[in-house]
Amino acid sequence: MRGGAKVTFERHRHEGVFVAKGKDDALATKNMDPGNSVYGEKRITVEEGETKTEYRVWNPFRSKLAAAIVSGVENIYVKPGSKLMYLGAASGTTVSHCSDLVGPEGIVYAVEFSHRSGLDLINVAKRRTNVIPIIEDARQPQKYRMLCGMVDVLFADVAQPDQARILELNARNFLKNGGHFVISIKANCIDSTAPAEAVFQAEIDKLKTMSFKPLEYVTLEPYERDHAVVTGIYRPSKDGKEASTSSKKAEKTEEKEETMEEGA
Repeated sequence: MRGGAKVTFERHRHEGVFVAKGKDDALATKNMDPGNSVYGEKRITVEEGETKTEYRVWNPFRSKLAAAIVSGVENIYVKPGSKLMYLGAASGTTVSHCSDLVGPEGIVYAVEFSHRSGLDLINVAKRRTNVIPIIEDARQPQKYRMLCGMVDVLFADVAQPDQARILELNARNFLKNGGHFVISIKANCIDSTAPAEAVFQAEIDKLKTMSFKPLEYVTLEPYERDHAVVTGIYRPSKDGKEASTSSKKAEKTEEKEETMEEGA
């Protein structure tokens, strides 16, 4: 699919993300592997003079990180040059877009337990030199400790009841102090009997006991049912410089909940 005059690209406020402006707007990333798709996604080539740039459409119905962006999350922290650890990499759909985002100066350590999905992930990594596939259990980070350096961002999409603990285990080993985390929470995997909002709040409270400082969370409707993405900082510095608009949003949410409880 060629862009030409029909499709133009604008930079999104998230660094490395673009918006394809055409008949229907779409998220996109600049393809690190021009000429190839990863999961059948559309590719759009734009020609400016003698320069050709290829973009890949990023479907929020296929990627929770894309869904979080479309849902208005303030910061995903994955940007050009970032060192990222991705837990629950699956076949590499979102990993491939993270590969585009961090670019040749960045790196993506992609951890996946399933050997079947791992084969697909390895094939993605063969064409993307900034992706390091790790076919291991994310509950046992000691097994891949020697393969990874410290990272700037830890992303978790493991859909397990103990996913907060899995995040903490990996943060303790790989996430630098003051680094950032992004976790996708599937309410039904944690407690199928409780309302989704109650599960999200319980997980956020749990993260607060584990040296994480949640800054923001967004629900992913209509892209994913009963899912939320929580972002924040790990072992923040005591000067509190990281307290941003996001943390103010979180404080307002807590104040609203307290008011509702008092009213009840």
